[in-house]
Amino acid sequence: MINKIAASIADALAGTRDGATVLIGGFGTSGIPNELIAGLLEQGARDLTVVNNNAGNGDTGLAALLKAGRVRKIICSFPRQVDSHVFDALYRSGKLELELVPQGNLAERMRAAGAGIGAFFCPTSYGTPLAEGKEIRVIDGKPYVLEYPIRGDLALIKAERGDRWGNLIFRKAARNFGPVMAMAAQRTVATVYDIAELGELDPEAVVTPGIFVSQVVMIPRVATQAGGFKKAA
Repeated sequence: MINKIAASIADALAGTRDGATVLIGGFGTSGIPNELIAGLLEQGARDLTVVNNNAGNGDTGLAALLKAGRVRKIICSFPRQVDSHVFDALYRSGKLELELVPQGNLAERMRAAGAGIGAFFCPTSYGTPLAEGKEIRVIDGKPYVLEYPIRGDLALIKAERGDRWGNLIFRKAARNFGPVMAMAAQRTVATVYDIAELGELDPEAVVTPGIFVSQVVMIPRVATQAGGFKKAA
């Protein structure tokens, strides 16, 4: 019987090796799998390469992973924001490597990894420092830059609902990079707020099929001061 439900986050992340490339979902603060990031902190893997849309906010989540010295390199589109002081300090002191990738390229490089595409040409970044050292080819009179896939050893993503086969449904903007990251990683761990029985999820609503998901961990919704519950970002 296929059952991808993990008993705990610690169980789901056990065995994450030092030096791994970790794809972490989220767009700004929407859809960040904070519980999984906290679990990765506790798990102890070091010398990580992290792929994310940005480089952390404040002192929690991804910023906490950076602050703990667990990350050697970050690949992202928007490293600097008003509250990216952890990244700023590490980068300026030479303790953190940065590979800056335009956002569309970031998504497409991961999609290419999941689709088995060896490389692709894209016009974005041509004529900028981001294209230095890369192959340039003129196609139909327009210059293109050769880009290679980004593959992950582990993807950490946040979904809304899932089932024991690993099929996932996302909530609105929390979907962001989750689907392409799940495809691009050798192992994908997803948190969900609800475990559905097999057949309950509408197949037309499933965004990430279970074939791309290794383990699913159910997490509780956080009660708010107003007495309600905090939904997925």
